Amino acid sequence: MAQPTLDVFQVIADPSRRKMLTLLSEESLTINSLAENFDMSRPAVSKHIKILYSAGFISIKDIGRERYCTLKQEGFNELQQWISFFDKFWTSKLKKLEFLLNKKLSD
Repeated sequence: MAQPTLDVFQVIADPSRRKMLTLLSEESLTINSLAENFDMSRPAVSKHIKILYSAGFISIKDIGRERYCTLKQEGFNELQQWISFFDKFWTSKLKKLEFLLNKKLSD
C-alpha cells in the first residue's frame, strides 16, 4: 500500500520528526544513531525518516555499510515561502496602523 503524500505542515506536525530535524541540524547522523534518540522501534524511526526524505527535508547517503541522513533545504522552502507571505502581510498591516496612529496624533 502506497503511503499518502503529506504536505510540509503535516510532515513537521509530528514531534518526533521535528526532533529528528533538530538533531540533524547539528550534524549528519546514521539512521541507527538517529534512532538511539527515540523510544520507538527501528521500523517506526525508518517510517519517519522515509516521510522526511519524501518531503525533501533530508537526503540519505550510503557510506560503506551505514546510511547517513543530512538536512536539505528543499523541504524548508515551502515553509519559508508561507512564513514570508505572512511576514509581509503583517509588516504591511503594522505600517498602515503606524501611519494612521501618527496621522491621528498630528491632527
